[in-house]
Order: sequence, then C-alpha cells, then structure tokens
Amino acid sequence: MEAQPVRQPWAHDREVSWPWRSTLLITVFVLVGSHFAAEQQEGERAALDVFARVLLVLACGLLLWRLRHPVPVVFGTAAGAAVYLGAGYPYGPVFLTVAVACFSAVVAGHRRAAWTAVGMLWAAHVLVAHWLYRWLPPSGDSAASWGQEAVIAAWVAAIVALAELARVRREQWARERAERAQAARRRADEERLRIAQELHDVLAHSISVINVQAGVGLALLDTDPEQARAALTTIKSASKEALGEVRQVLDTLRTPGDAPRAPAPGLDRLPELVEQAASAGLTVRVEGEVPRLPPGADLAAFRIVQEALTNVVRHSGSRRARVRLDHGDRTTLRLCIDDDGPATGADAGGSGNGLAGMRERAAALGGTIEAGPRSDGGFRVLAVLPLRTEPRSSGEEAGR
Repeated sequence: MEAQPVRQPWAHDREVSWPWRSTLLITVFVLVGSHFAAEQQEGERAALDVFARVLLVLACGLLLWRLRHPVPVVFGTAAGAAVYLGAGYPYGPVFLTVAVACFSAVVAGHRRAAWTAVGMLWAAHVLVAHWLYRWLPPSGDSAASWGQEAVIAAWVAAIVALAELARVRREQWARERAERAQAARRRADEERLRIAQELHDVLAHSISVINVQAGVGLALLDTDPEQARAALTTIKSASKEALGEVRQVLDTLRTPGDAPRAPAPGLDRLPELVEQAASAGLTVRVEGEVPRLPPGADLAAFRIVQEALTNVVRHSGSRRARVRLDHGDRTTLRLCIDDDGPATGADAGGSGNGLAGMRERAAALGGTIEAGPRSDGGFRVLAVLPLRTEPRSSGEEAGR
C-alpha cells in the first residue's frame, strides 16, 4: 500500500506562488531547443508544425500547476510527450517537461504516480518505435534500435533517482528543522521552569519573613515601639533583597545569554539565611562545614535550605531548626534540615510548589530529596546531591 503523500509547508494552495518565471524559462528553452533539434533531424523526423508547437506549449503550460497539483501535471506532461513522439516530431527538450513534473511529484510525496507516468511514457515510446512506427509519421521510418531504448531507460532512471535524492534531502531538512524547533521549545520550557523555581524560592522566603515581622510590628507598635521599629527594618531589608534577586532573574529574560550582573547565591550565604530566619523568630543551628561546590550544586543546595527554613517558619510551631551538612566521602553532599514541630497546619513541612521545586532541583543534579515527619516528632528534609569537590580557581571565585 502506497504511503500517504507528504504535504510540505510550501505545498498548500494558499501559500504557494505560481512558478511563472521558471515555467516561462522552460517554455522558451523547449521551443527554441525543439527548433534546433528539428533542423538537426531534418529528413529523419517530421517537421515542426502548428500542432507540434501547441503540444509543446501545453506541456510547458501544465508546469504552472506542478506545485499545486503534481499528479495531474506529471500524467499530463507524459501524455503530451507521448503524443508528440507518436506524431513523429523530433526528439528534443520535450522530455524536460516530463522531468520537471516528475521531480515535483516525487518531492511532494507522490512517488508511485511519478514512476507510473514516466513508465507509461517509456512504454509508449517502445510501442511507437518498434511496432506502430509503420502507420505513424514520418513515412518510411524504420524501427528504433534497442540501444536507443537503453539510453532512454537510463534517462528515465536518472530522473527518478535525482527526484528521489531531492525528496530524501528535503525530508531530512524538514526533520532537522522540526528537531531544532523541538529542542528550542524544550530549552524554553526548562528555562521557564527554572525561572519559576527561582521566583518561588525568592518570594516565598522573603514574603514569609516579611509576614512574620509585619505581625510582630503590628503587635508591638503601641507597647514596644523600638521592637516594632526593628521589625520594620527587617521588612525593609528582606524586601530589598527580594527585589534585587527578582531583578536579577528578570534580567536574564531581557538579555538572554548575557552574564548575570550579580553572582548566583550559594551556601557561602548560609549565614544570611540564618540571620533572616532569626529575624523571623527562628533560631537555626548549622552543623558541619560549608564545602566548595560547583555553581549548579551550590545554587541548588542554597535554595533547598532556603525553602526548608521557609517551610519551618510558615508551617511549624517550632522556633528552632538544625541544618546539618555532611560531605565526608567527597562525592555527595547530604543536607539535613530538621525542626521539632509540631505542625501548625495541614501543610506540615510545606506543600505543592515548595517540595516539588526542591525535588526538581535535586533531580536535575542526579540527587534525591526525602521529606516527611520524623518518628520522634517534627519534620525532616534530607537532600543528597552528587558533586565534585574541586578547588576553585581565582577566576571561578570571581565568577561566582
């Protein structure tokens, strides 16, 4: 069963322009070339007359529709060439019309129709040249040699081969364009998810701190103005930092590919997280040394700790948390964030985008996240991140 024709993007009637120029050039070439061919074959073939020229013009004119209706065109040009040869007119550029029509049909995906039309033309030539020549002009004509038939067969095979080669190349280009477009969409989706994660982590943490401090400020506004002033100062600092990080993320959208204006955050900013958590009323104890990490792992580790502490502030009744860092084997980093609970709502330990974002960051590095209640109460987030602890050069330090 023949495969369905492949509709190329340029093959839609509304999008395809009429090939006037190429058709006009082919028509001029065929008419002029046939005239010279008739002079060279004078006495051997019938002279060109009005009917011959009409056949040539019609065969060339059909090529105007070769992109829109390739099947009727390839059969029409083959029929015109067969009548032209059957009338005894000179061999010549009339075959060019069939070649162009066959090429267009094969490239458009109508391979069987093109092969059938060209095969019918060759069969008609064999019939005329070896049997019907006795009753057809020119008078006194003899049968054609089988060597001539071999040349025509080779010509037909060459046309089909070139058309098939062009079809294969065009399909390959179309696949490559589709793969490039798919890769671009995938990169855009990955970048969109990355930016969504960054914005969620930045805003969730900062807004949680702002929310807690705003509550403190409102409660102490009348009874302890100095403490309320400290809460407002914390709100100002947290909002300024959040605005700076959001601006950095948005800058990557405005100028993709440019180097960031500020270094990406990493575990070297862990003291800032501890300080911000303290301003929100959460005491954080850090155990273990901060390792030197590749930039991607450093950012992921920072965001995981940030999100875990944000969830403690928002969803836990505990005012104490512990962050343990362990990279004893030098191949993985284990981050463990604990609080003693109890949970203050149904979303203990966080929910939805927060935990999902942590898992996605860990998975992107080939790591894992385990989050859930502890057997002795409270909540634990355990992240295991693969890493290569290579010493940073001065250039790497500057780029961070």
